[in-house]
Amino acid sequence: MASLRPVLVIAGLGTGQGTGASTARVFAKAGYSVALIARGADSVDKLAKEINESGGEAAPFPLNSYSHEDITSVWGKIRQRFTKPNYSIRVAVFNAGHGLWKGFLDITPEEVQETLQTNVAAAFAFSREAILDFKANDIQEPAGKRGSLIFTGATAAIRGNVTTSAFAAAKHGVRALSQSLAKEFGKDSIHVSHAIIDGVILTERLAQRSPQLATNPNVRLDPDSIGQTYLYLANQDRSSWTWELDLRPAHEKW
Repeated sequence: MASLRPVLVIAGLGTGQGTGASTARVFAKAGYSVALIARGADSVDKLAKEINESGGEAAPFPLNSYSHEDITSVWGKIRQRFTKPNYSIRVAVFNAGHGLWKGFLDITPEEVQETLQTNVAAAFAFSREAILDFKANDIQEPAGKRGSLIFTGATAAIRGNVTTSAFAAAKHGVRALSQSLAKEFGKDSIHVSHAIIDGVILTERLAQRSPQLATNPNVRLDPDSIGQTYLYLANQDRSSWTWELDLRPAHEKW
């Protein structure tokens, strides 16, 4: 087992500045090889190049959509790239999402389907592939686990609002999925957790639009800190597993 290089599979990179990209960088620095999944080649290629040039190991896996077929296909490619006896997929992070903030009567059926597809159906497909890999792993000591599956959640996962009916329904669904998987597969030494991200995340775009947020760490979330928290979850030992935590800046209004 000591010779196997651990692999992180992460889906959802946005523009390469937020939670997904920071998590990839954090795990790469910790010795993980990283499989990067996102729609479109630009973001995954750019981030993979950055990590490789910094001394890490990353491979891009762009997909056209977060359909079941595309997710299954991309996992097949990841398994071909990161094969045993040199690699072992140990952590999977589902960070993909589709936001929709509209009044209930203004939401179209197509928008409902897209929101549910990206946030819920894609999470099912991603989780299935991750768990299949984890179940084939040996238990890794000293943590005592076969793998860690982490979901990026949102405030909407526990609280709806006036313009979040579709988004909150989807995020509630992801939270319920994560809890169900944690209970079903914990006995197989697979650690499933859900992180509620409650607040504004710092990106270059946000810094340009709101310098006050960029310079005041009390009022926004740092994506690198979120990545470090995900690494902490992956490293938790069997005696103290977290299913859910929430992350918010110090001055966030509860």
